[in-house]
Amino acid sequence: MAQIKKKKISPRQKMINLMYVVLMAMLALNVSSDVLKGFTLVSDKLDLSTRNAMHINEGIYKNFEEQYKANPTKVKQWYDKAQYVKQMSDSLYNLAEELKVAIVKKSDGKKGDVHNIKNQEDLEAPTSVMLAPKRGRGKELFDAINSYRTRITKMLTDEEKRQIIESNLNTDVPTKAKIEGKNWQEYMFESVPTAAAVTSLTQLQNSVRTAEEEVLHTLVSNIDVKDIRVNMVDAFVVPNSQTIVQGGLFSAQIFMAAVDTTNRPTIYVGGKEIKSDRGTYETVCNSTGDFTLTGWIETLNGSGEKVRRDFEQKYTVIPPSATVSADIMNVLYAGYDNPMSVSVPGIPSSRLRVSMSGGSLAQKGDGRFIARPTNVGGEAVFTVAAETGGRVQEMGKFTFRVRKLPDPTAYIPVGDDHVMGGKIAKQALMAMTNLGAAIDDGLLNIPFSVRGFEMVFYDNMGNAVPEISQSSAFTDRQKNMIRQLSRGKRFYISKIRAVGPDGIERTLNGAMEVIVN
Repeated sequence: MAQIKKKKISPRQKMINLMYVVLMAMLALNVSSDVLKGFTLVSDKLDLSTRNAMHINEGIYKNFEEQYKANPTKVKQWYDKAQYVKQMSDSLYNLAEELKVAIVKKSDGKKGDVHNIKNQEDLEAPTSVMLAPKRGRGKELFDAINSYRTRITKMLTDEEKRQIIESNLNTDVPTKAKIEGKNWQEYMFESVPTAAAVTSLTQLQNSVRTAEEEVLHTLVSNIDVKDIRVNMVDAFVVPNSQTIVQGGLFSAQIFMAAVDTTNRPTIYVGGKEIKSDRGTYETVCNSTGDFTLTGWIETLNGSGEKVRRDFEQKYTVIPPSATVSADIMNVLYAGYDNPMSVSVPGIPSSRLRVSMSGGSLAQKGDGRFIARPTNVGGEAVFTVAAETGGRVQEMGKFTFRVRKLPDPTAYIPVGDDHVMGGKIAKQALMAMTNLGAAIDDGLLNIPFSVRGFEMVFYDNMGNAVPEISQSSAFTDRQKNMIRQLSRGKRFYISKIRAVGPDGIERTLNGAMEVIVN
């Protein structure tokens, strides 16, 4: 593509352009004076609004104090939250006030007054206070706003109010500023007149007091939430469990909300009156399937009229069942801590009773156990029972075959790696101290202890020269033989004897080939 040549600007045109720039600057000066007056007006109105919010908040805090003194047990939870709101709101409000004072004194001098700014048009003061390298406080304010917004909105239950407060305390940067590479503090305070910066901070203070007010109103309304008030009468069924094991006991409480204790309601299930002071209904469940408990409850209202409410509660009866699973595989290994999971649908793990034959069993948490079987080739049998309806019922037996732990794989530790033969740098070979062995197949991760091994070297005539170690350590003779090997030469490690956590010593099959690199 051909390059487009720039057209030269004539001296006359340059003069016209310069005059245009000067004219725009003059216009900007005229407009800025009016704009700065506008900032002052807005700031004054924000101050008034903030003072009104603070007055309301002080009244709410006083109300909290009075209610807390009258009923500490009932009010303490909400009183403490109100004090927390006050502390964090004052913290952010005072930070904004401190920054306003700093900016104005930077602009007008040590006697600068936030309410009577002399150099309103000063662009340097906000930039210096908020964005100066290392000592600029813009990032501090940014973090404080984000922290306050997160904490204060969590205390609101009204989604619309939460969104309004999040919007008022928003620190997102407009798309245009993002394109220019500006962060929030640069967008808010870089080359901004002192009057505008002070107004922005005043707006923040107003948003803080407004958010504080909304949360305080929410907290005050919560004080009486737990009080019992009769504005609706209805029937309720509360079963101990909606899933019943066959042969187990179904138990449910049936009651009417806001029932007068001096006037017990009458309960009917299946057309028959239930004789129970506390409204407890029980029946033995001998069949499996889905069932529905239906009936009605009657009581008298304040004028003596009979009030009836129907109720319905579904529940399920299931056959005895349990689940016992090995967390790693479908077999158990003798002499090894096998992690197990045990569960029964509808029964909490705290009410399970689990035992094991053919080994030992230890509980390690919620439904978690460690099984350690003893007899290789035998079986480990788990018996699971559950406490239901005040009695212990067996849920099933589960049998696992017991095997010996598989043989491990030998390796040479090289740094953090386990090298299982092949090319290894001579420097790494000379630095090795012990031979290792482990089972590490993605399911098991079990270290073994090496008890001895043989290294076989070949001399120039092709004769095998064995060197034996009676431990996991490489002997001095083995190290000397390696030192004499040149690059590309090989040696073999075999007859490796290793013992695992089951205490069984085994000799590993095969040999590890190592090539000096």
